[in-house]
This record gives sequence, C-alpha cells and structure tokens, in this order.
Amino acid sequence: MAKKRRPQPRAAAVQIKDAEVPVVGAREPCPCGSGRRYKACHGREAAHAVTELVRRPFEGLPGECDWVALRELVPAATAELTLKGGLPEDVPSVTLATVLPMAWPALRRDNGAVLLGLQNDTSSGDISRDLADTLQRALTTEPGHPVAAGRAPADGPRLQDLLDPDAPFEPTVHTGFEFWVENAENATADVAASLERANAAAIPTARIPGLEGAYWCEAPEKNHLRWVTAHPEEQLLDALARLHAAGTSSLGEGTRLVGSFRAHGLVVPVWDLPSSMGADEVTAPAAAFGERLATALASDAPLTAEERRARGGLTNRQITLS
Repeated sequence: MAKKRRPQPRAAAVQIKDAEVPVVGAREPCPCGSGRRYKACHGREAAHAVTELVRRPFEGLPGECDWVALRELVPAATAELTLKGGLPEDVPSVTLATVLPMAWPALRRDNGAVLLGLQNDTSSGDISRDLADTLQRALTTEPGHPVAAGRAPADGPRLQDLLDPDAPFEPTVHTGFEFWVENAENATADVAASLERANAAAIPTARIPGLEGAYWCEAPEKNHLRWVTAHPEEQLLDALARLHAAGTSSLGEGTRLVGSFRAHGLVVPVWDLPSSMGADEVTAPAAAFGERLATALASDAPLTAEERRARGGLTNRQITLS
C-alpha cells in the first residue's frame, strides 16, 4: 500500500496593509493573501466607492464649465495648472490634457514636466479625487515614464485641495495631438501609431473667446455650438423656454437650438449651425444670445402655456453624458 502523505503546513499568508493592496482583476486572488477573490475582498471597497458619485466633481475650480467641456466635448486641448504652494523644484510645469497616448492617466516627460490626462476611466465616483491622486503620483514618477492607473484612497485630496483657486484656467484647443511629444520624429512606434489614430478621429473644434464653456465643432453635415453653463438647471430650462417660445433662441439664419446635454451636474445647450458657419462667424451671435439669456434668467414670471410646451420639448431632448 502506498504510504499516506502527511499534510503539509500551509504557507503563511502574506500580510499587506489595506492601504497597500494593489488593484487587480475582479476574479483574481486578492493580493492581501486572504485566499478570496479580489471582488469579494478588498475589491468590495472599490465597488462601493464607485457608487458614491460626486455630481459636480469640478465645482469650486476656476473654469468649471471649461473643465466639463474638456472632459466630455473637446478632443484635443491643454491647460496649464498652478499648484498651491508652487511646483516641486524638479517639475517645470503641470499641464492638463484632454487625452494622452495609450490612455495613460499621466505622463512625466524627460525634462520632468507633467501631463495629466482628463478623459480617462476613473476608479471611484469622484473624478476630482482620482485626478488628484494621479497628479500626486505623477509629480514623483521617474522622468520619461507614464503613470499607471491606480485607486485613490477614500480620504485622499481632491483637485480643489491641490490647485491654486486664484489661478486662471485658460484652455488651448489644438487641431491634433502633437502636444503629446516634444519631438514627433522621436516618438516610439506605439506612440506614433496612437497619435495617427487620434488625429484621424479628432473632430475640428474651437473655443469661443470670451464665453466660458462655449465650443464650436465641425460635423460632416452641419456644425454645432455646445455651451456648458453653470446656471441652475431648472432656472436655465425656464429661460431657454422663454426665448424659444419668443423665437429668439437661435443664433441667426439657418441655426436652431436643438436640445441640451447634462454633464457632471451642468447643462449644455446645443445648436445646429450651417456647415458654412465657422467659429469666427458664431462668436458675435453667441455673445448676443448670452445677453438675451441673462435677461430671461432674471425673470420670475410664471411660464405661459406656450413657454411650458417649449420647455417640455427641450426637456424631452435632453441627454445625460455623465
């Protein structure tokens, strides 16, 4: 008879502190050493964090409307960021970018400069906290390397804690993504391929000067103006309904207010424009509409029957992006 094998003592589980447990696939063993799958162990906390959605993650930052536009509407843009207390000595600049190659959360250039990607999936319901965590890790990443995705601690700082609230937020819209690399000729094959794909898919977009959150974009059949606003939603919809019922909601001949998006707690009215109407041509009509809107927002008179119908139509055509 074969000898019975004596049971071998189990190897001691590796003990890892909660704050040090890395993010892994939901069905993989939890790195804490518990023997359970990640989704049933430390991944459970991450899943709960996702449900705690911050409705207006960029509220309190200068240029909140432009932050939302760059997150949801603008393909290629950058904006310089100013940190409270200044930059570390080995970091010459911090730049927000709509997107980075290979969807990197952030990149530390060879010269130490930091690029922070905005249009990335986040691990919690608070985009501001996730971006702040990525930014902090980017500041200490070795130059010449991207920053990997990670899970922000629930009590970590938010962008509002890291950025100077008195510094202006001035986005620059680009025609392509060449800002990814300091010298496109020296880009790696992966980055070059990613750059080519991104440039091919980018929709021509321009920021309307003097109007926070207003962006023109070119589409195959018609152009559009999309204007992120910080007005309270109910008050804004009432004002738009007043203007629509009065026939003054357009931006000139051949233009039409077609509805709105809702993104990160803000409302984004959208106009169809003729394909011949460029960003320069829409600037003055948009500024004039802004004046009409301010007057309509100041009214507290009850909506008429026609205005209520107009409001219902606008509400039915509203789409939530986030």
